[in-house]
Amino acid sequence: MKFYIRTFGCQMNLNESEIMAGLLTEDGFEWTENPEEADIIIINSCSVREKAENKLYGAIGGYGKFKEKNKNLIIGIGGCSAEKERENLLNRFKNIDFVFGTRNVIDIPNLVKRALGGERFADFSDKLDEVNYIIPKRPFSKHHAWITVIYGCNKYCTYCIVPYTRGFEKSRPIDDVINEVKEYAEKGYKEVTFLGQNVDSYGKDFGDKKPKLDLLIQKSAQFDSIKRIWFMTSYPTDITDSLIETIANEEKAAKYVHLPVQSGSNRILKSMNRRYTKEQFIDLVNKIKKEVPEVTISSDIITGFPSETEQDFEETVDLIKKCRFERINIAEYSPREGTIAYKYFKDDVPKRIKNKRLQHIMEIQKKINLEENKKYLGEILTIIQEGKAGKDNTYMGRTINNKLVIYKSQDQLNGQFLNIKINKISPGPLYGEIVEV
Repeated sequence: MKFYIRTFGCQMNLNESEIMAGLLTEDGFEWTENPEEADIIIINSCSVREKAENKLYGAIGGYGKFKEKNKNLIIGIGGCSAEKERENLLNRFKNIDFVFGTRNVIDIPNLVKRALGGERFADFSDKLDEVNYIIPKRPFSKHHAWITVIYGCNKYCTYCIVPYTRGFEKSRPIDDVINEVKEYAEKGYKEVTFLGQNVDSYGKDFGDKKPKLDLLIQKSAQFDSIKRIWFMTSYPTDITDSLIETIANEEKAAKYVHLPVQSGSNRILKSMNRRYTKEQFIDLVNKIKKEVPEVTISSDIITGFPSETEQDFEETVDLIKKCRFERINIAEYSPREGTIAYKYFKDDVPKRIKNKRLQHIMEIQKKINLEENKKYLGEILTIIQEGKAGKDNTYMGRTINNKLVIYKSQDQLNGQFLNIKINKISPGPLYGEIVEV
């Protein structure tokens, strides 16, 4: 029987889809790229933003139509939206056969078999203790490994649904993670990315309350095949001096940090239950840039959080100009049922104002990006080729500080180091051509 997995949302979802695909393949099921020929369709959902949930509902409707042709088709929903909505999904969508949680992904073969046996159910058992490096995976990349090292979140930002859909933070044992890195290294993988909702909280739950992401990076660097070590997503108050030193001094550590700030207004940050001030965040960014001169830093911003005034927004604009991020993921605030903000705060910023502020930040960020990218013009940058960037023979790769580069190439160079001379810039990617050095 053939299965198809549709993944929405973050890289953690991608990694969990790789695990589900590996488990199902080992159990005798066959992967297909075409949902129309699948006997089992699994949707791995995201609920961080309203837009992501709307994509899920659209997918359910689309795949549900396949049942008109194939009455035996099984459809399962996992991920954060499944954890949030639970049995409501079964009640709302009659074409869904089963729903499962974020902590029992590794039970997917049993869940599928139950559904194939005619059972219609929701299962949210916790199987995280059974997650380890020997679990089969079907990686979607042949050179870049995604490894979830910590699950859950303890921060409880007032706008965020993640603590309710992912539970408390739970770190995988260090030796288990390193064994997984070793397996990828033995297969010739060149890059690993450590994943977690708050990845730099890794290891704080081991007893001494000290983060150990720096140790993970250092231990992973021992494998010759592994050339780049990434991590995401970070929380500002969990970035330690030791981690910054490791990024600076370990050659294989990517010179890139994704550091969500969400707002530049101290009043709004407090209302969001973010545990730092604007000034503390700017100081942290400056410290990282001082210790790691080639670093690029990206961030997340929410516009139109409840009660956000024009002055609050200008504080955010000021922070962006001072931090000069490499990239910003910007979203208009959308109330997420189940969060503190949904329950207690009035969504009182008009949508047109949210969007106006979002567009203003985008324009500022484009200008900053273009200014920052000028320094690469005429330079030769080393990238690892990821794959096609468009039609014909256009490909893309990234530098160790996460600059996206577009150039002409060919499939057989995927996963290889290449030197690219930059001859054109934009507010986004850099453009160039392969050169010998």
